[in-house]
Amino acid sequence: MKVMIHRCIWLFLVIALLAGCKKKSTGPTQPNETEIPDGDYHAPKAMEAPVINGTGDEACWQNAVWASIDHLWLGQAATPADFSGKYKIVWTEEKLYFLVEITDEKLADTHANPLQDYYNDDCLEIFLDENHSGGDHQNNFNAFAYHIALDGRAVDLSASGAPKEYTQHVQVSRTSNGTVHTWEVAMTVYTDAYSDASQSNPTAVLAAGKDLGFAIAYCDADHSGTREHFYGSIDIPGSNKNVAWQNASVFGELLLQE
Repeated sequence: MKVMIHRCIWLFLVIALLAGCKKKSTGPTQPNETEIPDGDYHAPKAMEAPVINGTGDEACWQNAVWASIDHLWLGQAATPADFSGKYKIVWTEEKLYFLVEITDEKLADTHANPLQDYYNDDCLEIFLDENHSGGDHQNNFNAFAYHIALDGRAVDLSASGAPKEYTQHVQVSRTSNGTVHTWEVAMTVYTDAYSDASQSNPTAVLAAGKDLGFAIAYCDADHSGTREHFYGSIDIPGSNKNVAWQNASVFGELLLQE
């Protein structure tokens, strides 16, 4: 009888120990875990910065997982052949790096002036809020909304409300294989103290644990002169989903990890 009691106690202790080992970690979520909320991203650090050549074949990209650009923000729903998109993000102490794969059967840039109707051409759009503070960023640098054209030029609204090129903030390369287009973007991250009048704007300190606000979107024009589809990486509540260019509070979370 005593032997049976001892065995029961031993079995109880083993089960309790195993339960404790299976307890969910309170540490940072790893990129391959499924608990990351839709629209958020946990980016691994790149031991070596990727070469920006539009191929995405560097080793660092193997450590990052694909996330979808699948929320309709404007226009009619697209077929997968007309548009689909996904992305990865890695980082170094100097920059953020984006790998974006877009399926688009027709690339279109019908507005020759890069500052005129730039959002009505095919373009990749990257939203970034360096300190994840949220709030209005329409005519200020609380956050950026980089519209990256097919030729690699990046445009956002300046503090005056007029469109302005910020191409110097990014390095862009794009390759195409049929209807699949691969974008690689290296981005310098500026703080909200940015000013068009300054020649030496402060950049963010990028380190593990840093939390940024972000979203990725794609404007699909198909030679119509206007966006037929506008898809983003986050589900924006309410009927008006085209608000990320004004309101950083709808952004997702970008968490930098080792």
